[in-house]
Amino acid sequence: MSRALLVPAAVAVALVAAGCGTPETSTGANTEAGISIFNTEPENPLVPGNTTEVGGSHVLDPMFTGLVEYRSEDAQPVNAMAESIQTDDSKLFTVKIKKGWTFHDGSPVTAKSFVDAWNWTAYGPNATQGASFFSQIEGYQDVNPKDPDGADGPQQAPAPTADKLSGLKVVDEHTFTITLSEPFAVFPVTVGYEVFAPLPEAFFKDRQAFEAHPIGNGPFKFVSRTVGTDIKLTRFDDYKGEDKPKFKDLTLKIYQSRESAYADLVANNLDFMEELPPNALAGKKYETDLGDRVVSRETLNNQTIAFPFYTKPYDNASLRRAISMSINREEITQRIYEGSRKPADGWVHPLMKGYRAGQCGQHCEYNPEKAKEEFAKSGYTGEIVLLSNTDGGHQEWAEAVANSIKNTLGVEARFVPSTSFGEFRQKVNAHEMTGMYRSGWIADYPSIENWLTPLFRTGASSNDGLYSNPAFDAKLAEADKAPSEAEAIKLYLEAERMLADDMPSIPLWTQNTIAGKSNRLKVANLHPFRKLDLDSVEVVA
Repeated sequence: MSRALLVPAAVAVALVAAGCGTPETSTGANTEAGISIFNTEPENPLVPGNTTEVGGSHVLDPMFTGLVEYRSEDAQPVNAMAESIQTDDSKLFTVKIKKGWTFHDGSPVTAKSFVDAWNWTAYGPNATQGASFFSQIEGYQDVNPKDPDGADGPQQAPAPTADKLSGLKVVDEHTFTITLSEPFAVFPVTVGYEVFAPLPEAFFKDRQAFEAHPIGNGPFKFVSRTVGTDIKLTRFDDYKGEDKPKFKDLTLKIYQSRESAYADLVANNLDFMEELPPNALAGKKYETDLGDRVVSRETLNNQTIAFPFYTKPYDNASLRRAISMSINREEITQRIYEGSRKPADGWVHPLMKGYRAGQCGQHCEYNPEKAKEEFAKSGYTGEIVLLSNTDGGHQEWAEAVANSIKNTLGVEARFVPSTSFGEFRQKVNAHEMTGMYRSGWIADYPSIENWLTPLFRTGASSNDGLYSNPAFDAKLAEADKAPSEAEAIKLYLEAERMLADDMPSIPLWTQNTIAGKSNRLKVANLHPFRKLDLDSVEVVA
């Protein structure tokens, strides 16, 4: 890709060469063909500012193009719709967008398209999942006042005193400015995440109609959605970006289990699956089933167990530490995943610039004796429940984790399945979880900050368990406004270390992602963010 880097390489992710492989390239593809890929049911209607989960993201990513994108080679941010993003102090940013771009309905993409979309997402009464990503923009507290007793408390949040962020200003049709409340050097890296996508005027005129037929500005446009079956997109031939697709139609097929999707993949009835299920990994069965149709690389995601801090007994720190030390990560990753997963020793991904090994300390190590000591200290004597959806290939490891807890602590522990990822996420977001639950993270953008702030800061967008630690929040705030990258990384690592005593979630493992393609695809590469790199796809002519 020839686009200039938006930020210095030092700010972006440092991917190791091992395990990534060399991306395939080819020519002479069937440019009028269609392909199908695996997906789970999106949790919400397809609105960028209200989508923070994978099933929806896989649909919105090809439908929308933001100010920046992340390169498939190394995840570095590069300009997409942005002509330039300039700042002298990491507090005031001037954004110029490229001219001549249109939404799928033919309306122009302007500076106002971004500003209006961001204001709508940040506005408290709209109750969007992505609102907190705008919290560093000046005026956020006026449009989204802090709820005095949290989202689940009886008190109502104060009414907003404004409906627009004071830190966003439209200068002209293709220029706008962003003023942050404090300097934040990482900010230009964050804006490639889908919640920062622009929205057309049609959204604000008739949101219900938009949700029925979303309108984006990306390489693919919406065709139809059949809940529980599929979502169909088709190439937008007036797309102005450099990442033009080399095929026409994209169908995201909704499956209730990865196992059934894998059967379709083996039979060439599904063209791409971004992560194979445990039954395919066992004994490396996929090598026999797929042969040269296997696609793999190390990706920016991890698997964790989250806790509902709003319900007992999981608000008990000793219990959380005991559970973590009772999980034999090494045995589970070898037995179920044939070593394609690596036991995690902290919350920040090992491929991130700034990663420090061992941040979780002894609490992420299998230690039956210490686990029993912590469990006794917790005073808890009841049952331990692990909840997870099963349409993502999670049943095998969840059962193994429950058994490891049971055998180590001598307590009743069981796995409780939920069929649909969408249904599962709705309960998570409604704070209706009755036990600890499967979680995980795929990087939104390549920064160490992204593994901490959205998940664990008080009130953050993906802090689903409602964890809160004022000292941790203060350390993040200090890191955000650090004068240099080196100082910021040092402070973020201090914040991560603070999580070890609280164990707000249990890091389990990271992975070398093993995907698969059909024999119809000449080329299909994995992106570092564990998704199909659509720009790479070429269909057999």
